[in-house]
Amino acid sequence: MKEDSSSQSMSRQLFETYVALDNWHTFRLRLFIEGIFVGIFGGLCISLFRFLLGEAEALRIYAYNAFLIPAVAKENFIPLCLWAAALVVTGFLLYRMCLYAPMAGGSGIPQVKGVILGLYKMKWFRILWVKIIAGALGIGAGLSLGREGPSIQIGAVAGQGLSRLLGRTRMEERYLITSGASAGLAAAFNAPLAGMMFALEELHRNFSGAVLLPTMTSAITATIVTHFFFGRSTSFHFLNLVPMPAEHLGLVVLIAISAGFAGIIFNYGLLHTGSFYNLPFFKNQYVKILFALFSACLLGFFLPQVLGGGNTLVDQLAAGRFTSLSFLVLLLIGKYVFTLISYGCGVPGGFFLPLLVVGALLGSVEAHVLVSLELINEVYTPNIIIIGMVSLFAASVRSPITGTLLILEMTGDFGHLMALALGSAVAYITAELLKGEPIYDALLKKSLSAKPDRACEEERNIVEVPIGSGSLLEGKKIRDVPRMKQTIIIDLKRHGESVIPDPDIRLQADDFLYILTASKNAAALKQLGEEPAPLKRGRKS
Repeated sequence: MKEDSSSQSMSRQLFETYVALDNWHTFRLRLFIEGIFVGIFGGLCISLFRFLLGEAEALRIYAYNAFLIPAVAKENFIPLCLWAAALVVTGFLLYRMCLYAPMAGGSGIPQVKGVILGLYKMKWFRILWVKIIAGALGIGAGLSLGREGPSIQIGAVAGQGLSRLLGRTRMEERYLITSGASAGLAAAFNAPLAGMMFALEELHRNFSGAVLLPTMTSAITATIVTHFFFGRSTSFHFLNLVPMPAEHLGLVVLIAISAGFAGIIFNYGLLHTGSFYNLPFFKNQYVKILFALFSACLLGFFLPQVLGGGNTLVDQLAAGRFTSLSFLVLLLIGKYVFTLISYGCGVPGGFFLPLLVVGALLGSVEAHVLVSLELINEVYTPNIIIIGMVSLFAASVRSPITGTLLILEMTGDFGHLMALALGSAVAYITAELLKGEPIYDALLKKSLSAKPDRACEEERNIVEVPIGSGSLLEGKKIRDVPRMKQTIIIDLKRHGESVIPDPDIRLQADDFLYILTASKNAAALKQLGEEPAPLKRGRKS
């Protein structure tokens, strides 16, 4: 009976999907409207998360400044023992929540990518509340994690929840999950353009009207919601930025190249921090979480700048608060290592913001050296910091357009667009030449190989495959499209209109194929539309 019910549900899903594909204009209009509601719901959830996180971080700072540091200076260790007991309880709560909702652990972005590809399933309500509470607890306790990864997953499950409440098809649900992720990044940083671009460039990886409309409306709506609660201020405060003159663009290239190498090192550390936590001392995840929390406790006395996400640290760098090169190097190493410790313990929290902070510290160190060598004026130090951020992001995540837009919106100054775009491009190319893998793709592959029990590869899925200009599929007849098992081409969209996928039709750039397939084939099918066609050898004369 259960198999019959599942088969009937799948048949209904396929029928509703065919109806949506046949009524494409109406379907896109519905997605546009649904994107507004995803943005409202996601914006409210992320506003709650930001509020709880802000209160938790304020409580930690107050506890250190008002009680812990003065008490320890007077050799009164009672407040420290009480704080340690609070960390033990916090660690236990985080451990239990990680067991209850394992898909809520870590950044959440690889999980969202996996769900969009049909490789994972998420229990949306469980992940929603665990991500909000556990994220606020972990980051509030001082772990070097960011709010953007959790915000993206919170927005994604908000979109999934709306889809489930409305009884939408899996194809439509993936569009709403993508739009929710867009709302998540937009609401986390007051950056609607970056939120929309991240969803298109990193998660869905195509710019069809079906995905563009809901991501745009959800990002804008979520930003409006967060403006109501937190105002319009930018995430970073860079005052009096002076545009970089053209004669310094060569230095921008050098900084971006160094960031390309640093991105490879950052990714390597994240991917291999599990080797440290596999030591016999770490018997279970609870011990890992306690180690990270007590590391944060220790750093709170000796290097408090590296705790939390790092917004304040970037503002201090921009204001020139740190003049010692050795201390800047210490902050760079400390933030990098503690980010690995924090992320590796597996609690909810992302590395998106810490990645930007490490880039800012790298840029600050390089600016200090360049100023001391009299290669640049000190007035351009904030510019070098910003270029370090965007370059490291592009090298690690491999989303240069998102990185450029994000830093522009987070600083509120568009006068340094050219330098940022140049830095992003050079860092991206450097990381490509070094054959580094985009970090979220690598984390997804690692997760799938380590915990295959979470995957749902046999589930049928309808995949949207855009045909890129100059790609392997452009100019091919549908009959010549490389075949995979459990794969059927069910529709073709050309200039927004449906075309029956006759075997003799030649595919054109900007066409969209809709393919019914097993979820395990989704990534490979999407790659077909992007893979460049092999070069034809010219005839010998």
